[in-house]
Amino acid sequence: MIWLKVLHLAAIAVWSAGLICLPGLYVQRAHVPSRDSKHRLQAMVRFLYVAVLSPAAFVAIGSGTALIFVRQSFEPWFSLKLVLVGALATIHILTGLVVIRLFESGNIYPVWRFVAVTAATLAVVTAILVVVLMKPELPDLYPQAMAEPGALARLVADLNPFRR
Repeated sequence: MIWLKVLHLAAIAVWSAGLICLPGLYVQRAHVPSRDSKHRLQAMVRFLYVAVLSPAAFVAIGSGTALIFVRQSFEPWFSLKLVLVGALATIHILTGLVVIRLFESGNIYPVWRFVAVTAATLAVVTAILVVVLMKPELPDLYPQAMAEPGALARLVADLNPFRR
């Protein structure tokens, strides 16, 4: 299973690094001197997002999901990590929307947005690293039954309209 951990770490690193560097490429949109330069920048940004970041995100989330079943993690810190990975996935989706709209005529990416998005992405990636490396003791924010396999079925059995 060491190969799965290495694959997961590599995918997270590529995904995180790409999300951190993309806003820097967006800011360059305002400074391209010609139409050809704009098309080259657009092609590079789309390639980075579609061919590098999105597959890395898919592999990172998929291998992370596989590691959940291997390790059977039911610790509160792991729940926090999943929330932070969800925030990183949200940043990824919003980045895709920027990639679609940025290169339309007249659009630019303001420097204040570059600073804000880069800082937010760095904060999320740093928080993920801190949580994973420190594995802090956190209070249980969910019922103890949620740490037991099959507990969700028992907890929501009354809500199921298709009872057996």
